[in-house]
Amino acid sequence: MHLDVLDLRNFYYRTQLGRAAQKAIRDQVVRMWPAGAGDVAGQTIAGFGFAVPLLRPYLAHSRRVIGLMPAQQGVMPWPAGMPNVSVLCEEASWPLETGFADRLIMMHGLETSEQSDDLMAEAWRVLGPGGRALIIVPSRTGLWAPRETTPFGFGRPYTLGQLDAQARRAGFVPERQAAALFIPPSQRRFWLRSAALWESIGQKIPAFLAAGVVMLEVSKQIHAPRRPGLGVSVRSPLSVLEGMAKPRPEAGLSGSRRT
Repeated sequence: MHLDVLDLRNFYYRTQLGRAAQKAIRDQVVRMWPAGAGDVAGQTIAGFGFAVPLLRPYLAHSRRVIGLMPAQQGVMPWPAGMPNVSVLCEEASWPLETGFADRLIMMHGLETSEQSDDLMAEAWRVLGPGGRALIIVPSRTGLWAPRETTPFGFGRPYTLGQLDAQARRAGFVPERQAAALFIPPSQRRFWLRSAALWESIGQKIPAFLAAGVVMLEVSKQIHAPRRPGLGVSVRSPLSVLEGMAKPRPEAGLSGSRRT
């Protein structure tokens, strides 16, 4: 079941809890992919689902930023006050060329999809060789998934093991895992004011049991094709000498040497 784009917009931009959730997740994304630094700068970054709240840090430094929003959810113009970069698309058929994106962020997309394997296959297609994706889903063991008062209470929550298995089925190579959203899904002022503290504490917890979302970074690896016949040519490196006459002893050198 997909959420409506207006409900997502209202949660993330018009409620205190939504703004706190947006900041907690975005800060973790930027820790993993620093904006304007390393190989992220100058790349093409796409977001699928409702990932636009996480894309803003990359607007100034990336070559191109694209927000892909599924038709079942609806689309809204983004970012506000700037040229629009969001586009409506089919869930498993994106209007991007194969290998077009260098980075991909997925949020509120996989857990609500009714064709999750096809969606992951499309994500693999759109990424270029060596490209990376960051998949963000509600945690099955966290506090947010059972609460339908937030967007993280819809769809299928995941464990890291389940997310890892689905990524591998699509051909991705898992690289790193992370978690975020350690504050309870409460509008109470105490929790909202202490959100930064809880996120800091949560990042030091070895297990992700208390996290609202889990994140898996994956890469697209393309192996070089093996040339037919290469193994045969290596196993018989002297075949070019076949057909040459065998050397014969020179006359007068056979037998014992005379003194």
